[in-house]
Amino acid sequence: MDGLLLAGLSGLIGASTLLLGAAVATIFRVPTSVVAAILAFGAGVLISTLAYELVEEANASGGLLPTAGGFLAGAVLFVASDWLVSRRGAAGRKRPTGTGGGSGTALAVGALIDGIPESIVLGLSVADGGALSVPIIAAIAISNIPEGLSSTAGMRADGRGAGYAFGIWGGIAVASTIAAIAGYSLFGDAGDEVVSFVTTVAAGGILAMVANTMIPEAFERDRVLTGLYATVGFLTAFALHELG
Repeated sequence: MDGLLLAGLSGLIGASTLLLGAAVATIFRVPTSVVAAILAFGAGVLISTLAYELVEEANASGGLLPTAGGFLAGAVLFVASDWLVSRRGAAGRKRPTGTGGGSGTALAVGALIDGIPESIVLGLSVADGGALSVPIIAAIAISNIPEGLSSTAGMRADGRGAGYAFGIWGGIAVASTIAAIAGYSLFGDAGDEVVSFVTTVAAGGILAMVANTMIPEAFERDRVLTGLYATVGFLTAFALHELG
């Protein structure tokens, strides 16, 4: 299959589980403790994937300087963007007890800020390996389930209907597919240092997202087992890395 199609497919697969999480939250009244557990598990999965699939490999191929520079730049970009959209109503986009009444536009932009770095990584992984990266796709797909679940539960708590939630997540899935294709097209033929920098910009943004949104929301609902769930998520992704 053509690399461009593979990149788009990887972005679509990774983002499609947002809709799965939304479907579960729409059909069932999921206890907030369960949502918190899934959020923490997803956070652990992403942290492990960053360490073993992204940052380590970026450093090996491009060197420490572009890796460190990209990682820090990605974190700064995410924190600044997250602060801006949070002021406009997207601060509670992963909160299962309610999103704080944020506007649909703010919630959608917040979800894009969370998802675009992941999709760029997926496109780059296809460019680098010539095939779908199962560990990275699996990690992002797993981590997106709690985002769709938690955010949709929060939207329901605010009185929003299923069409509203699925409209947002369907749009994010399309945008994620485009971002994965862009990552492949724009940086697929770039040098190792450039690819390492871009990869770790995305990785730094993902880690900042985990620290700013996923873990705090999980801990708010379950102050006892959050660390354990995150550890299990980390080990799950590590096992995928070793088996892959």
